[in-house]
Amino acid sequence: MSLPLSPFLKTLPVYQPGRPIEEVARELGLPAETIIKVASNENPFGPSPLAIAAMQKALAGVNLYPDGNAFYLKQKLAAKLGVEPANLVLGNGSNEIIEFVAHALLAPGADIVVSQYCFAIYPIVAKMFGASVITVPAKNHGHDLPAMLKAITPKTRLVFVANPNNPTGTLAAREEVIHFVNQMPDDVLLVMDEAYIEFMEDALDLVPLIRLGVRKNLILMRTFSKIYGLAGLRVGYGIAVPELVSALEKIRQPFNVNLLSQVAALAALDDAEHVQKTRQNNFAGLGFFAKAFRDLKLEYVPSSANFILVRVGDGQKVFAALQGQGVITRPMAGYQLAEWIRISVGTRQENDRCLAALKKALAG
Repeated sequence: MSLPLSPFLKTLPVYQPGRPIEEVARELGLPAETIIKVASNENPFGPSPLAIAAMQKALAGVNLYPDGNAFYLKQKLAAKLGVEPANLVLGNGSNEIIEFVAHALLAPGADIVVSQYCFAIYPIVAKMFGASVITVPAKNHGHDLPAMLKAITPKTRLVFVANPNNPTGTLAAREEVIHFVNQMPDDVLLVMDEAYIEFMEDALDLVPLIRLGVRKNLILMRTFSKIYGLAGLRVGYGIAVPELVSALEKIRQPFNVNLLSQVAALAALDDAEHVQKTRQNNFAGLGFFAKAFRDLKLEYVPSSANFILVRVGDGQKVFAALQGQGVITRPMAGYQLAEWIRISVGTRQENDRCLAALKKALAG
C-alpha cells in the first residue's frame, strides 16, 4: 500500500480487550447463556434499572441528534459533585478524555510519565502522537509516586495515575497522593484516573482542588462504565478548571455522547440503590476471593477496585483452561505479568463458579 500512513503506526501496539461472551461461545460451541465473563471489570448486576427504563422511553427519539452539549447530564453531574457545568467535559467513555488531553498537549518530542503496571491505553495514546513514554518501576505492584515525580523532565506534558490502579487494584496512600498533586509542576497536566473510585467508602476527594481553582493542572477522569453498569454505552467525563475544559471542548467531536447514553447516565445518577447493592457485592466478592487465594496458597494483590489480580503460574494456560470451562478471565501477559490473571468480581454464583473452575484448572 502506497498511502503515506503516520510512521507512529508502525510500532503502535493494539489494545486487547476482554473476550466477548458471544465470541467464546462461537469458538467453543457452547450456548452463550452458559458462559460467564469476569474479565473486563463490568457490573455483574447489569445496568441501573432506572437507566433501562429511561432508554426505553427515549428510543422513539433516536432519529434526532442528541444534545451536543449534554445540558441536563452536565447540570446533574455538576450538582452531585459540587462544581459548575463549566468544570465538566464528557467523553465516549473516559478513554476519549485520554485522547482529548493527548490532542491538547502531546507532540513528537514530548513525553509522558506512567507507572510500570499502568492502564495500557496511556502509552498507546502517547505513542499515537509521537510522544515518548517514561515508565517508572512499580512498588508492590502499585505506583511509586515519589519516583514518578523525580522522573518528570522538561519535556513532560502529562502524568497518568489511576487510583485505584488498573490492572493491579492497588491504592496509593492518601498522604502520598496529596503531596504528589501539590508537587506537580504547573506546566505538567496530572491526569488522575478515578474509574473505580465509587467502589470505595472513604475515597480521597480531589474535587475541591478543582472547585476552588487551586490546581489548574489537574483533571479527574470518571466513568459510568463500572459501578453504574453502562460500559456498553460509553459515557465518561473529566473534571477540571474551566480554562482546561474549554480547550478540550475544541477537540471534542460533536454528539460524541449519544442520546441513549445521555438519558441512561442521567437516570443512573438517581439510582443510589443500584450503586449501593453493587458496592456491597463487591466488598463481599473481594473478601471471598482473598480468603480463597490464601487457602490455596496463591499470591494475590489486595484490591480496592472491582477485580483482583492472582498469580497462577502460567497465566495464559490457566486462562485457556478456565475459558474451556466457560469462564472468561483476563490473562496479564500484555502487562508484563505473565504468571497472573485478573478476575472481576461477579455475583456470588459467578464467584463460586469461577473459583471452582480455577481449582480444576490448577489441578489439571
